[in-house]
Amino acid sequence: NGDRIPQVGAREEKKAECGKKKMKEGAGDGGRSELSPWPAFINERLEMYNKLKAEHDALLAERAANDSKPIKVTLPDGKQVDAESWKTTPYQIACGISQGLADNTVIAKVNKVVWDLDRPLEEDCSLELLKFEDEEAQAVYWHSSAHIMGEAMERIYGGCLCYGPPIENGFYYDMFLEEGGVSSNDFSALETLCKKIMKEKQAFERLEVKKETLLEMFKYNKFKCRILNEKVNTPTTTVYRCGPLIDLCRGPHVRHTGKIKTIKIHKNSSTYWEGKADMESLQRIYGISFPDTKMLKEWEKFQEEAKSRDHRKIGRDQELFFFHELSPGSCFFLPKGAYIYNTLIEFIRSEYRKRGFQEVVTPNVFNSKLWMTSGHWQHYSDNMFSFEVEKEIFALKPMNCPGHCLMFDHRPRSWRELPLRLADFGVLHRNELSGALTGLTRVRRFQQDDAHIFCAMEQIEEEIKSCLEFLRSVYDVFGFSFKLNLSTRPEKYLGDIGVWNQAEKQLENSLNAFGEKWELNPGDGAFYGPKIDIQIKDAIGRYHQCATIQLDFQLPVRFNLTFVSHDGNDKTRPVIIHRAILGSVERMIAILTENYGGKWPLWLSPQQVMVVPVGPACDEYAQKVRQHFHDAGFMADVDVDPGCTLNKKIRNAQLAQYNFILVVGEKEKTSGTVNIRTRDNKVHGERTIADTVERLLQLKGSRSRQAEEEF
Repeated sequence: NGDRIPQVGAREEKKAECGKKKMKEGAGDGGRSELSPWPAFINERLEMYNKLKAEHDALLAERAANDSKPIKVTLPDGKQVDAESWKTTPYQIACGISQGLADNTVIAKVNKVVWDLDRPLEEDCSLELLKFEDEEAQAVYWHSSAHIMGEAMERIYGGCLCYGPPIENGFYYDMFLEEGGVSSNDFSALETLCKKIMKEKQAFERLEVKKETLLEMFKYNKFKCRILNEKVNTPTTTVYRCGPLIDLCRGPHVRHTGKIKTIKIHKNSSTYWEGKADMESLQRIYGISFPDTKMLKEWEKFQEEAKSRDHRKIGRDQELFFFHELSPGSCFFLPKGAYIYNTLIEFIRSEYRKRGFQEVVTPNVFNSKLWMTSGHWQHYSDNMFSFEVEKEIFALKPMNCPGHCLMFDHRPRSWRELPLRLADFGVLHRNELSGALTGLTRVRRFQQDDAHIFCAMEQIEEEIKSCLEFLRSVYDVFGFSFKLNLSTRPEKYLGDIGVWNQAEKQLENSLNAFGEKWELNPGDGAFYGPKIDIQIKDAIGRYHQCATIQLDFQLPVRFNLTFVSHDGNDKTRPVIIHRAILGSVERMIAILTENYGGKWPLWLSPQQVMVVPVGPACDEYAQKVRQHFHDAGFMADVDVDPGCTLNKKIRNAQLAQYNFILVVGEKEKTSGTVNIRTRDNKVHGERTIADTVERLLQLKGSRSRQAEEEF
């Protein structure tokens, strides 16, 4: 199943036959080789498919003969091409333009919906031809690659394929095995078989089949039956075939397996069905693919760089934080990590004072009635930690907005109080599946620089503009560039269309006044209001979503929030602006760790100053120097290890990423000075302690990213 998250289903009485076959060991490297013969279910499934496909092809030929009519196909440049319904395919149109275009097209887009290149067009339509550079085309390319790997997995392991989607950087496939597991030693055999499959240019075929027929086709695989029983709510659904693999899948796919030019299997892990620890354990294999080997080499180089910057590794090496199985998804911040955490919060807190935000403190635990009022209980209760207290259900808060609504509502409000900007660093908990927890980027316990602005309709434009300026000032400090998207009213929205139009116009005006480039993302807003999506770009070119600027027309209705307007109307509804800049502090620390590669700027660094005495005779003076910096508010240490040479101490401090290393000997001791160098071995020479403290305080206070150079 390439694109549906499977659920637990009812049809489990028949024991799965896949996964039982004894796997053959490879010759020499401890890996696997292809099963001979293949598991029986592969041929049985294929035989059933071929009968269905013959019936389908006959019906399609009949339809092409009887129902075909001339249609117009509109290309992106406005040009129209003549075609015939149920006969002409997007690939044929691409060939009519140029063979080069046809060869380089990954997938078609018909009336804004991705569409197989060899699937006949059905009516007048618009047509786009997407190359690999397009994000939607990449998703299709990696989805098809997952099917190639899935075919190889069936032929090597004989297990039950489960779920195999494209992901942000490649694809994976999960498989259930009754015996044994997956080893990295198997990767070579898997890649070799994938390349053989690619060389065969197996066509991707789409077939729509009745649900009950598919339950028979996949009776050997209890996981596919669960998907059909729990996720498929229509009489029919689609399967795709390449070679002997037939899988439940919405598609679309590339034309044939030969379109995938290079593939790499690079990682494996264990996971649980649906990420639930009480369900079956599955083997997950990850891969990546590209249209040429140069792109793969660039990806491999990027992975090495990303690996060296992994926040989990740096966090361990620099003793910033750790996780423990006794509290999954909840980070233990060690003293150095806590310094970074608190410094970030204090940074935002100092900005709040300048920008008219008032900080509040709200409870961690609320009666479930609050979440029923807000609407979260109906849609989000599975992601909340809930428990019974005196026969009533309570839950740890996963977000702050409902609590802030109670604050707004606890007494009558006047237009004179608006905009009311409430900020909250309260601890939040979300019951993420254990299999989804990933370092600091996906956690269960976290804090946000969360704020909610209660304002009148006519104040939206100015408030959004202020939020954007706030955002830019913070990201400038970190050195992040960013891109902006305005997401507008979706098809299924709540509220008055006039209110939506007015709000969207104000957001547009705010973005235009802000002066940064932005793009429109039509129809991608939340059902309760339009939003601005912000993605920051890190040092190695990755984009991350952190900040939130979201309008909300519905929470004020749900909580019946009102204020007295200028004209005395005491039933006037406020608008809520949900706003965060760091987002989750935990996730921002992960991003900053990887962005800086552990080389923290002075103001944020948990290791700012290391004092290094030349020899034991200067140890006491070194301790005094360290105390001066400690008293001035710096994270300062001293190295008096008698077993290390001076050069070794300096090198250790540089490797530990201390921003400044202060060497002291007899000369410095006599004159009350320090000899200054940086972690990059730039020598700044001798300065008095007082001058050094003053200069570093200036650099720290300005939040300079290049303090070592600017000293």
